Amino acid sequence: MRLLPGILAMTVIVVASNILVQFLLWDGLLTWGAFTYPFAFLVTEIVNRLYGTAAARRVVLAGFATGIACSLVGTQVMLEFGPAVTLRVAVASATAFLCSQTSDILIFNRLRRQVWWLAPLVASAASSVVDTAAFFATAFSGALGLFFPAGANAAVAWAQEATPLLTLGPQMPMWVSLGLADLGVKLVIAMVALLPFRLVVARVLGARTV
Repeated sequence: MRLLPGILAMTVIVVASNILVQFLLWDGLLTWGAFTYPFAFLVTEIVNRLYGTAAARRVVLAGFATGIACSLVGTQVMLEFGPAVTLRVAVASATAFLCSQTSDILIFNRLRRQVWWLAPLVASAASSVVDTAAFFATAFSGALGLFFPAGANAAVAWAQEATPLLTLGPQMPMWVSLGLADLGVKLVIAMVALLPFRLVVARVLGARTV
């Protein structure tokens, strides 16, 4: 029962992010889901701090199962240009979630005895890089297209078109700009999330050092 709040929070974040990713911002370089998904790291880190790595892994598995369910539902939702979730995006999402959350747990545990803010900040920032690289490369890069059927590659061909980097820089595949914009949001939220991390952990642990 002690993990129920963490499991519920992770589930809500994953479901909300899968819904909000359909709503675009900044000429399509961001989605509203970019602002909710990074809080999954906050949930993992709070559970890790309070109950340890084994408990954090169970919460992550709950989030992973929720993500798989959302992807399965998304493949059945047809939008103007095809399903809401394509094969490559579904695989990328699952891969990125597991890789980044696992790295978050490992890094946090390595730094947990340092000053209170170091573990959540470094773990979130490093795991954000892992998540972004794993998701956008798997979902959209031409180099990894060999591992997917032709239909799956055709569905994400738009992301490989050359566009100005972040609308201002040199010509790059569009997915590179999408990844950089997404990573920027994640890193900002990693810093913002230090406040709720401190407050929640201090509230649960009471007078003990967090």
